[in-house]
Amino acid sequence: MSPIRKLERFMLPLTVDGTRVEVSGLHRGGAGTPLVFLHGFGSTKKDYADVVQQERLADRPVLAYDAPGCGASDCADLGAVSIPFLVSVAEQVLGARQIDRFPVVGHSMGGLTALVLADGAPARIASFTNIEGNVAPEDCFLSRQIVTHSHDDPDAFLARFAERVGGSRFYGGALYASSLPHKVRAGAVRAIFESMVDPSDHGKLLDRFLGLPAPKMFMYGEQNNTLSYLPALAEGGVELAGIDHCAHFPMYSNPPQMWARIADLVSRADAGS
Repeated sequence: MSPIRKLERFMLPLTVDGTRVEVSGLHRGGAGTPLVFLHGFGSTKKDYADVVQQERLADRPVLAYDAPGCGASDCADLGAVSIPFLVSVAEQVLGARQIDRFPVVGHSMGGLTALVLADGAPARIASFTNIEGNVAPEDCFLSRQIVTHSHDDPDAFLARFAERVGGSRFYGGALYASSLPHKVRAGAVRAIFESMVDPSDHGKLLDRFLGLPAPKMFMYGEQNNTLSYLPALAEGGVELAGIDHCAHFPMYSNPPQMWARIADLVSRADAGS
């Protein structure tokens, strides 16, 4: 087995649309196109820290960072954090790290951020592993709770949201919910969720995802294998990766299978470039 090539921490101060942010990230150098990870809502860059355990990715440069208002990244105005804002953050972080073309892995909120980023500059994307990122209205089973379970108190909303998710029948829900208050600031939740619901309902995300020229994989948990658009993705040439014993969080429920599929797509995309 290859030796672990550790990730180094960095802090990056930015001004995004007039708002000061401090981005906390992990990176390493290496050979080949840098592998970029974008985490989901209520998660952090540490979701992907086990990239160091993946022998097939051992020599590859890596970038992962906490979205503003999440993990160790700060934001002067939590109400500004939205999908367009996160796309702007991604563009600035990539620029600061001098990353032009890259394979991207995005989960949930990070998958939607990656889709909008890729749609704006498709030539930059070497491959796209979309881990249950939003492409249709039905994907808002978490984010639409900002409407269906609205609460004026952000802290109360986040606490009750965690209770609902933690008590669900789905794999990984309890583990995910247990750390939510430590991974996302309550003041950022409404703007994030509202900005996920609107494009999912009106943004023709499925068409935009299918239209991307890069090799694409859509990863989903076996408990979500009834998603209505899976046949359309397959017909459109998207590789489907159903993960066993899993729902929305393969990095918690079945990381070995998740990492194997990521490494496989990235390697094949390299070979075909």
